[in-house]
Amino acid sequence: MSEQEQFLDVIDRDEAERRFLVALSLEPLGAERVALDAALGRVLARDVVSPVDVPSFDRSNYDGYAVRAADTFGADEEHPKRLRRLDEVIATAVEPQSVIEAGTTATIATGGMVPRGADAIVMVEHAEEQNREVLVRRAVTPGFGVAYAGTDVTAGETVLRRGVTLTSRETGVLAAIGIDGIDVWRRPKVGILSTGDEIIAPGEAMRPGMVYDSNARIIADAVREIGGEAIALGIVRDDTDELRRCVHEALATCDAVLLSGGTSKGAGDLSYQVVREMNDPGIVAHGVALKPGKPICLAASAGKPVVVLPGFPTSAIFTFHEFVAPVIRRLAGAPPQDAADRSARMAVRVNSEIGRTEYLLVGLVGSPDAGAEPSAYPMGKGSGSVTTFSQADGFITIGRHEEIVERGAPVSVRMLGRGLRIADLVVIGSHCVGLDYLLGLIQQRGLHTRFLAVGSTAGLEAACRGECDVAGIHLLDPETGRYNAPFLTEDLELVTGYRRMQGVLHRPGDERFEGRSAEAAIAAVRNDPSCLMVNRNQGSGTRMLIDRLLDGARPDGYAVQARNHNAVAAAVVQRRADWGVAIHTVSQHARLGFLPVAEEHFDFVIPKSRLDRPAVVMLRGLLDDADVRRRLASMGMSS
Repeated sequence: MSEQEQFLDVIDRDEAERRFLVALSLEPLGAERVALDAALGRVLARDVVSPVDVPSFDRSNYDGYAVRAADTFGADEEHPKRLRRLDEVIATAVEPQSVIEAGTTATIATGGMVPRGADAIVMVEHAEEQNREVLVRRAVTPGFGVAYAGTDVTAGETVLRRGVTLTSRETGVLAAIGIDGIDVWRRPKVGILSTGDEIIAPGEAMRPGMVYDSNARIIADAVREIGGEAIALGIVRDDTDELRRCVHEALATCDAVLLSGGTSKGAGDLSYQVVREMNDPGIVAHGVALKPGKPICLAASAGKPVVVLPGFPTSAIFTFHEFVAPVIRRLAGAPPQDAADRSARMAVRVNSEIGRTEYLLVGLVGSPDAGAEPSAYPMGKGSGSVTTFSQADGFITIGRHEEIVERGAPVSVRMLGRGLRIADLVVIGSHCVGLDYLLGLIQQRGLHTRFLAVGSTAGLEAACRGECDVAGIHLLDPETGRYNAPFLTEDLELVTGYRRMQGVLHRPGDERFEGRSAEAAIAAVRNDPSCLMVNRNQGSGTRMLIDRLLDGARPDGYAVQARNHNAVAAAVVQRRADWGVAIHTVSQHARLGFLPVAEEHFDFVIPKSRLDRPAVVMLRGLLDDADVRRRLASMGMSS
């Protein structure tokens, strides 16, 4: 054997990675709280639940008049409706004192708080004042011109889930809900040592036979890019004792140690010799069948990664991204890296306005067919929505001469940030806090989820069309008295979820509800104009339950549609409504009274073509997990 020893065991890349990962402790390193202005680029350690509604009040979108929509029905230019104008002029940042009753209206500014009793805004250009009367020349529908409290975000709603890397979009969401500090995973401290007598730091005068240390700069910045904290430990000369001391000190203070150079087995290559002295387990791979990067040395000490990267810069950065970067991301609680730019196919037909260039926010959903392009799903067009922008992966540009983008058409998606990922699991359907918990677990395990709350009926339809992986539904078939199963087609499979109690929410001490059954209370108040309800969105299972309870009645507030259970509770807590229907868990969290109505089945519908997708398999495994079931039970979700 010559003085230049040969590699003893050159192995393939996958085997080297397997050995390396088995030797490491890869759980995130613990949470710490940081100020919002320091949160950019950090990874959420816990789900974020909004403490407030956004907007925080029912807000007018126009200058005009706050009205009851029913008072405008039939109005046109030739036959205006006359309403009595109240004295109060509702400006911004003012809580109105007026109550809009039948036949009355009040002047309101854009951004003003909509007064009690009003459910729509007549734009100023569609009305005319005459003395103390307002002539309305265009009818409006309930909800027109009003951004209801919680339209964007509702108090108690999960707005961001653990594992999300915070970009400016997410920090904007956090600011919008008033959060100034957030729990994030601690950044892994990565010690970086450069070795060799020939290495000098940038800024020093070049001397014959010397080399500037570019590797330390490249590796340190690469560590920062993926969420780590780079600890520059300087340059160590070819001195075994000095190098040993530096490595041991680095292991005592850092979560990972990277050495640059000295990985070959020549007489002056000391790094691998020092690392070879370690155990628990020490070196797991020295020599990998890569070009470039063959000399890499992978080791571990008490679960901490210790890696000797090749000295040549190209080899060093290549092997860093191949073996080290994924480990640092996992220690930082970050998801795996994904490509930033995508070509895709439009998931649904989209109409656009001729003459205007449109930028359409989209979410990308991977196809179950191997090799197929992802599908781009429109994420909404609300200019005031914070969450739509935060949840989108990118946008497509629709030219001003394009009126229609057909379903299946190829589109180019401009990604909104580096590191964004296509969703591994797309869930469309009814909202539930139990589902939030399950999606949080999936996100924590490294898969990216997307949830669209559109109600049970729309979720079922999306599953039928193959537009989602899972639909959460709770639909009662009135003919059979069975939940969910009667609505399935042969292409869908029903996975049993859990049961939850639906009931009437009200403020504690309200004598109209206290001590009564739900049916008796609703019968007593459904024709009482002083008792406002808050409804649910059409197509939701809860909306169907409400309509069955009301038996054709349309109480005041019926036209106000909350988009999830948390929004219903928020409306009652804030006295925008006096009652609504939601699940028991939400009532407990909001400390509201609860009158039970029905125990319903919240199940999951899955297109059979998607049953084998990894994220779907993971969801089904979680539903079978005893610990998960116990946690769901503690949240009020029974088996």
